Amino acid sequence: MIHCSNPLAQYKKNKKKILETIERVLLKGNYILGNEVAAFEKSFAAYCGTKYAIGVNSGTDALILALRSLGIGPGDEVITVSHTALATIAAVIAVHATPVLVDVESDYYTLNPSLLKKAITSKTKAIIPVHLYGQPADMGAIIKIARNKGLYVIEDCAQAAGALYDGKRAGSIGDIGCFSFYPTKNLAAFGDGGALITNNARLAEKIRRLRQYGWDERRLTQEPGLNSRLDEIHAAILSLKLKDLDKYNAARSKIAHFYKKGMAGLSLKPPKERPNTRHVYHLYVIACQDRNLLHDSLKKGGISAGIHYPVPGHLHYGYHKHCKLPSGGLPVTESLAKTILSLPIYPEMTVKEVTQVIRALKRLLGK
Repeated sequence: MIHCSNPLAQYKKNKKKILETIERVLLKGNYILGNEVAAFEKSFAAYCGTKYAIGVNSGTDALILALRSLGIGPGDEVITVSHTALATIAAVIAVHATPVLVDVESDYYTLNPSLLKKAITSKTKAIIPVHLYGQPADMGAIIKIARNKGLYVIEDCAQAAGALYDGKRAGSIGDIGCFSFYPTKNLAAFGDGGALITNNARLAEKIRRLRQYGWDERRLTQEPGLNSRLDEIHAAILSLKLKDLDKYNAARSKIAHFYKKGMAGLSLKPPKERPNTRHVYHLYVIACQDRNLLHDSLKKGGISAGIHYPVPGHLHYGYHKHCKLPSGGLPVTESLAKTILSLPIYPEMTVKEVTQVIRALKRLLGK
């Protein structure tokens, strides 16, 4: 079976170093918010080109803490997209704000800036662009609108560690960048993990308090917070993997190049890269007719493709009533949900495996 993603392959390739790292941390006897977390935060901030990074329990918590740190809550509106992992919308609902959903661009699958102005009201406090599949959103246009309207920008970078927009790392452009280190991500732990980055000292300090009950250095609180701490073992593993992140992303890009070249002439729409960006291919997402048939046929042939995402956030029963939609709905988002397919991609994937996927597509599509 060729898996859609394969975190086990990365563990096997780096097994000796990873086990040595885990043992080193265990022998220290300090497992929560110690030197390993501090070292990773320093390295990750430097990598992203920001002054501060704060490690937390998950990418979802990162978004919640970002919203909380900016004072966003009941009665406020946050503009984002429905074509994303549910975590984006769930975080807005978790702080009792209203997700205001706009459609995505049909070529790049990220937030369409031309729809922002119409979505902004007197209640709007922030915009959350999602850098989806490893592709940066159109941050230039989004930032311009946000600054003109006095709105915060929180970048959802869960799928875009290492991506670039106009030479800047994803997450370093807005007010706060939020990352997930879920095991399948480009920079991955072996469980849940996340981080926030920012250049704002006040926000960084507030987020550090909020991730641990709201405690200050005396363990006193001015406001309630969460229990959302990145542990020492995962921080040490992330520090180890961070050294190779650009190499991992280059491997993903190489596989994407093989796919695009190999699928030329097929009735498939490959990913389109936004000019002046670096796509890091967390996922390799194509669009095709008869998506479900192609998905099932690949599976029968031993190839596990994914669908990200088959049901847009606003169409989930538990989320729909909490969301605010434009009068015309989200036609691009709903169309994409019926046609997109994620082909296998991960840094350790071999040329032989990529070739096998391409041959299967050609066979199934009659080429």
